[in-house]
Amino acid sequence: MAEPRDLYELLGVPRNATQDEIRKAYRSLARRHHPDVSDSPEAEERFKQIQGAYEILSDPAKRQRYDAFGTSGSAGSPFGDITEIFEMFFGAPFAGRPGPRRTRTQHGEALGVSLVLTFQEAVFGVSRDVKVESLEGCSRCSGSGSEPGTAPSRCSVCGGSGQVQDYSRSIFGTVMTAHPCATCEGTGEQVVSKCTNCAGEGRIARTKTVTVEVPAGVSDGLELRISGAGNAGRAGGGPGDLYVSLRVEPHPVFERRGHDLFSVLEVPMTTAALGGEFDVELLDRTERVSLEPGAESGTVMRVKNGGVPNLGRRGRGDLFLTVQVLTPKPRKKEERQLLQRLAELRHEELTGSTKGGNAPATLRRPRRSE
Repeated sequence: MAEPRDLYELLGVPRNATQDEIRKAYRSLARRHHPDVSDSPEAEERFKQIQGAYEILSDPAKRQRYDAFGTSGSAGSPFGDITEIFEMFFGAPFAGRPGPRRTRTQHGEALGVSLVLTFQEAVFGVSRDVKVESLEGCSRCSGSGSEPGTAPSRCSVCGGSGQVQDYSRSIFGTVMTAHPCATCEGTGEQVVSKCTNCAGEGRIARTKTVTVEVPAGVSDGLELRISGAGNAGRAGGGPGDLYVSLRVEPHPVFERRGHDLFSVLEVPMTTAALGGEFDVELLDRTERVSLEPGAESGTVMRVKNGGVPNLGRRGRGDLFLTVQVLTPKPRKKEERQLLQRLAELRHEELTGSTKGGNAPATLRRPRRSE
């Protein structure tokens, strides 16, 4: 349910309600939303809103001012919500209580760097050092910003409250608004004797070296978080984190798809026809692969555990080799004669039609994978 933007709507009464009707509505809502009665987490806030609405509408002068300007939802109204209405009457923040004073202690900001890895480094992991431009705590003032032997004092502008108040006149009379003090940034404390090393900032720009432990199996675009390697905090606040964005260079032979690797195995026509065993160089070892006689282009061979390690888990993916048969072009007379002799032995005519028999080419129905 959307929050009401009109005081009458908040109390659930019409705009021409009598004082007695407003009072009854207030008592009913107050009993229902009192923090000691309601278990709703919004009870305390709604209870304060109900009190504020009743204080305005039960006062004839304030109600007249409110009615003269119209509801908060009407055209031309400057109000965005109930809180803005209360601030116009009571000042900011609502209920007359000062807002929370900021603390000089602040957590350090997070930083980000990019790290380029080779394909092998991403697959098997690596330890790399990166240069990071960061803000480090000042050693002279221990991050306080004050000259050694001194300490921050109460802000001379806001008196230590962290807020300054402005007064202006409106159709509702004198309106007070409060905002964080610009001199002390809302902390209530002012560094008078600034550290000569950091000019009162408590931090100094430095270039540091951070060791990044890249686990095995990371992929391109993955981001690693190094806790506490970001900017130092202010006035004793904890450091931020460092986020390392990984960029992996492509491999000239292998293509990665998840934890599996894919490559094309080019073999001569004679090897494909006769079959045999040969060595294949993987990323981390040499694997003996057997090729059955008569292998065709498109044949897929699987090498178990020849892929990428599972990140954070045991095991690794597989390697899939797609056979591509290389058809030779005779360059010598002897090569051509051998091929012609092979065709004669297999009763394959070098010319003919596609009607079948021993023709050099035949038609067949395409496979789904083609």
